[in-house]
Amino acid sequence: MAAAQTAGSPVIPALRYRDAHAAIAWLQRAFGFRAKQVFAGPDNSVAHAELTLGSGMIMLGSASNPGPQTQLFANPAEIGGRVTQSIYLLVPDAAATYDSAQAAGAEITMPLAEMSYGGKAFGCRDLEGYLWSIGEYDPWTNAGG
Repeated sequence: MAAAQTAGSPVIPALRYRDAHAAIAWLQRAFGFRAKQVFAGPDNSVAHAELTLGSGMIMLGSASNPGPQTQLFANPAEIGGRVTQSIYLLVPDAAATYDSAQAAGAEITMPLAEMSYGGKAFGCRDLEGYLWSIGEYDPWTNAGG
């Protein structure tokens, strides 16, 4: 089965936030995302939002949104801060992104360091506890392994 033809990645992470408006603003400050589209939901919630960074995208919405899969989602705060996945964010300058993430109040989970497989990287949690790995290593162009 082939992936859909698209200008960006066919894999798009989707997250649910208790305060999606605050998450959008934080992701813009910390990592440089741009809000492509934000659709309002009831009671000042976000029904659906698309944030882009380069040719990548994440989608997000308010945790309170009704839907057939709502009961399957959990925010890290609801499950003791644990996560079952993280998002890798490829950036050209991990040190600059580290600085902006710290300035936005990110909880640093792995300090900025040079990686043995290439480039600098660090790890952090966003304002609602989702885990992000940020680095310069580009798996699309790496010929190793």
